[in-house]
Amino acid sequence: MLYRYETHLHCVQCSNCARSASTEYIKVYRDAGYAGMVLTDHFVLGSTCVREDEGITWEARMHCYYDAYLAAKAVGDTMDFDVIFGIEHECGNKEEALCYGIDLDFLLANPDIPELSWQEFSDRVHAYGGILIQAHPFRKYPDDPTRVLPESVVDGLELYNAGNKPIENERVIEVARKRGGILTAGSDTHRVISNNIAKAGITLPYRIKNEKELVAALKRGDHGLYINGENCEAKA
Repeated sequence: MLYRYETHLHCVQCSNCARSASTEYIKVYRDAGYAGMVLTDHFVLGSTCVREDEGITWEARMHCYYDAYLAAKAVGDTMDFDVIFGIEHECGNKEEALCYGIDLDFLLANPDIPELSWQEFSDRVHAYGGILIQAHPFRKYPDDPTRVLPESVVDGLELYNAGNKPIENERVIEVARKRGGILTAGSDTHRVISNNIAKAGITLPYRIKNEKELVAALKRGDHGLYINGENCEAKA
């Protein structure tokens, strides 16, 4: 038996471009045959609605992200559905990476994240036991090889993104064949009613309950990919 997990999803509480609350996704994804999801809202330098307004502290902002996760997890726990925390971080030039394996403690301990370079941010994530997967590397720039972040920064690539054009996903495959690393697939969901919801993800032969178990599974290569209704190997 394979358990399916969404790896790329946004909610209205934290992502400016999202339209559905984190709690709304649970039943939709469970009914679509998923065992769980990773909430990966746009972080402070990306398309966030958790902005640095006058008087709001870093701690308060970080709790906004985590509270959206906790709300979804509370619903998921009542429906035997695993909800895992993550973020989608942007750090210049429009590149974005899905960050797995971090938690509220990490965010609270690193209030200077907005000032960090990609390499500096990556080093801290890795030191904490997390990983980075570059999200949709060629979105809007299918012919620009400079869009792919260095292997010293990211541990792998999102091989398939349901929100991409076919040519953009094809470019990722070309790069992945040369450099390897951890490969994932994700729906990049922003609302419960959309064409790409539940169209992608990873599969595992066992359940995972938290960010550390997710990272361990990806590092071991225990996962496969779920792409448009088909189970595939996690390779280009």
